[in-house]
Amino acid sequence: MSLRYPVVRTRAVIGLAFAQLRRSPGRTVLAVFAVSLSVLAVTLLASLGAGVVEVGETGLDNANRDIWISSDPVDPSASGTENPIADSHGTAAELTARDDVSSAAPLAMHEVYIGTEPDDLERTSAVGVQETHDGFDFQSGRGFDRVEPPSDGERPTEPQTAEIVLDPQVADAVGATVGDTVYVGTSRETAPDYEFTVVGTASYYSQFLGTPAVTVPLPDLQVVAGTTGTDRATFITADAAAGSDPAAVRDDLAAEYPDYEVRTSDEQVEAMVADRPLVLASGTTLVGLAVIGGVVLTTNLFALVVTQQRRELAALRAIGLSRHVLAGMIAVQGLVIGFLGGIVGIVATPPLTHALNRLAHELVGFENLLQTPPEVYLAGFALAVGVGTVVAGITGWRVGRTLKLQHLEL
Repeated sequence: MSLRYPVVRTRAVIGLAFAQLRRSPGRTVLAVFAVSLSVLAVTLLASLGAGVVEVGETGLDNANRDIWISSDPVDPSASGTENPIADSHGTAAELTARDDVSSAAPLAMHEVYIGTEPDDLERTSAVGVQETHDGFDFQSGRGFDRVEPPSDGERPTEPQTAEIVLDPQVADAVGATVGDTVYVGTSRETAPDYEFTVVGTASYYSQFLGTPAVTVPLPDLQVVAGTTGTDRATFITADAAAGSDPAAVRDDLAAEYPDYEVRTSDEQVEAMVADRPLVLASGTTLVGLAVIGGVVLTTNLFALVVTQQRRELAALRAIGLSRHVLAGMIAVQGLVIGFLGGIVGIVATPPLTHALNRLAHELVGFENLLQTPPEVYLAGFALAVGVGTVVAGITGWRVGRTLKLQHLEL
């Protein structure tokens, strides 16, 4: 008898809970919809926070280089305009000649003015590289082949190829398409002196810089910036030879080039995040707000659901049901509504994330700005089911203590 009683009571509680849910299908559907919105608030906002933190890491991963060499100071917020590494091509050649390095190449960054008309220019970031590659994922056109300084040691005074790849946002801003001529310079005064042909559109280095950027052959960018004589670059990137440990290569290069900062790719990510504490703080804040906001929304929702059942609960209390049974019944309702709302929210997250990522790419040039690791889905579903069940049960218990016969007249 004592063993059957808990089973019978549990079945009764579950039966009453489902009866209440079936009695007001409209209210149940609205509650499930509201919980799904709470889940989406958590998953989408947390995805944005995770994406903000990982933007720089994604850019470096796309660069696919083992070693990053720089010389402090490099100010990421200024897009590395100081370009502190001199004789960058010579240093890259020395690195490539090593047995533990398969290839090395300099990379420079400048702020430039660009436009299809000399007197109508837009300011943007420019990245100088030796060549483009398939990873650029061109939206239109193509890239440019490897460009080296003249082998006779003479420094060029004019752009060698005068080709440029535009970020799609920059292309829209200046009204340029593949085949058009644009003017590029580090000032409004010098831009009319340099004409470049648009050969493609891609946002590859925009992911790295966190802002729309154009890509130019490094020797050509140095001509435009007036740094050809000193051959300046922001970074020298290198790949370890097959079978070589990047960390060991880093240590050897750091000893040979004590004036430079030598980091592995992971260390460079950490350094860039450390230089941008606001980005890290923003991402962490977004995740925190997502969880707190989801809890608040879910708590208020189930408090409202229980309040709307005050009359039915008063009737059940009047016929002798205990507060424990009423609280259990409301908790089961919370579990069911939370489970269904959690499923709906989780299912709706991927298409909404995809749509928002497309919007973010069109507006700010970032691809996959919203990141949805499994932890994001788990947090949203756990909040719906866990918080929903607990809050509903506690609210049902508190309401059960205050129920009076007068509530039957409401």
